[in-house]
Amino acid sequence: MSAPHARTPDHPIDPQFAGRWSPRALTGEEIPLATLMTFFEAARWAPSSMNGQPWRFVFARRGTPAFDRFLTVLAPGNQAWADRASALVALASSTHRNGRDGKPVPNGAHAFDAGAAWASFALQAHLTGWHAHAMGGFDHAAAQAALAVPEGYQFQVFIAVGRQGDASHLAEWARNAERPNDRLPLALTVREGTFDFEG
Repeated sequence: MSAPHARTPDHPIDPQFAGRWSPRALTGEEIPLATLMTFFEAARWAPSSMNGQPWRFVFARRGTPAFDRFLTVLAPGNQAWADRASALVALASSTHRNGRDGKPVPNGAHAFDAGAAWASFALQAHLTGWHAHAMGGFDHAAAQAALAVPEGYQFQVFIAVGRQGDASHLAEWARNAERPNDRLPLALTVREGTFDFEG
């Protein structure tokens, strides 16, 4: 297992933010249920629009029939490395919320709120020596059927949870990418006063 490449923020931030990353090389070791639940507990406290908390997590730990079911809905490229995860987690969000009259109304913030919950989940995993790698590559229809998700929920990501392991079993493309990546400089993503990103 190689040491992560150092990331250097341009402004002072807590080390957890630059230290968190998403390896694909995982050990496959068992994760205690109590440990996994601390990640969900962190996600529980994420902010959400009108405190709607539209996120829903469904998980399967390695060695269970559910784990194999989760694995089969992933894209082949993700199956090739996520089979060594300690747990697989599906994150979906409710596309509607209750309006003032008690009737369902569209929730335009559901994906944004689920993203906040994912970030809290991932940071808590990192703080306890685990890693969480979100995957957008999966079959949505197959996932809906395999996890018995009703109408009104939209899948956001699947998440592989595990401890970082030896990258030698990864495909070459994945081995070459097995290091923390960088981010765009703030000069390309932040403006004051007006949305002038083309100037």
